[in-house]
This record gives sequence, structure tokens and C-alpha cells, in this order.
Amino acid sequence: MDAQLIEQARAGDRNAFARLVEANYDFIHAVAWRWCGNAADAADAEDISQDVCIKLGAAILGFHGASRFRTWLYTLTLNAARDHRRKVSREVSRMTAFASEPTTAGVSDDDLSAEVWVAVRALPDKQCDAVLLIYGEGLSHSQAADIMGCSESTVSWHVHEARKRLRTVFGRQEV
Repeated sequence: MDAQLIEQARAGDRNAFARLVEANYDFIHAVAWRWCGNAADAADAEDISQDVCIKLGAAILGFHGASRFRTWLYTLTLNAARDHRRKVSREVSRMTAFASEPTTAGVSDDDLSAEVWVAVRALPDKQCDAVLLIYGEGLSHSQAADIMGCSESTVSWHVHEARKRLRTVFGRQEV
């Protein structure tokens, strides 16, 4: 069904485009919500989702079926999440998140997990993307490589570098 809607939308059929967005909006929003990592601020996920839908209108012409539509849409959503993160980081310095070294004494597993994900989101873009795709989304290195537009070994390297940085942030405890 997506293939037919995609072709109709590419041809300028607004109804087909609306149905395509409607059919994929929950997917877009779920990815955006996981990517922004701020459960208390669902507005970020909504903003990212809206940006993706707007960008999809122009980007649909560039989709030629070289990859699965969902993979392509995932990449579009990932890029919108990156743009959103850059915008937020311009407003608030990344270093604020690590002003004081986190302590694990008396911290619950949920709180520690939340701290780890905050630290992951503060990593350089490619490292953050690799960790979120593999550990957050449960994708394989191959799937992450398709989305990131690089090789599996590059994804592995980004994960390795992210782990090194996170060990430093958390005082060499295993991450």
C-alpha cells in the first residue's frame, strides 16, 4: 500500500500524501519521542514529528525506492531530531548537563538509566546516533549502518568511542 501512496504523492496527489503521513505518523512520532529522550516534554517529539511531516512534502520527490521506505523515513526523522538537538544545544550549553559528576550512591536503577541516556544524548552526533540506534532502538549494526549511511565497522567504531567517553563521564564504571 505504501508503494502506491508514495508514487501518487510523488506525482503531486495531496490526498495520497495525507494518507501516507497518516499511515506513518505514529512511527515518526515514536522514533522522535525516543530520540528526544525527554519524557516530560512531549512537545519536543511533537515538534520533531511536525518538522518531519513538513520535510517529507519536499523530500518525497527524492525517494526512489533504493532503500525501504521505513528506513528512508527513519533517516529523515533522525535528521530532524539532530536538527532539533542542535537548536536546543545552541540555547543551552551541553556542558551544563555535566556540571557535576554524577554519583551512583543511593541512586535507583531508573535514575541511573536516565542519567546514562542523558549522557548518551550529549555525545557527538554520530556516536549518539549509533548508541541510540543499537541500544535504544534495538537495531543491528547493519540496520544502523543503512540509516547512518556508513559501514558496519564505522558504526562499531562510533559505539566503541561512545563507550570510552561514557566511561570517562561516569568515572570509569562499566557502561
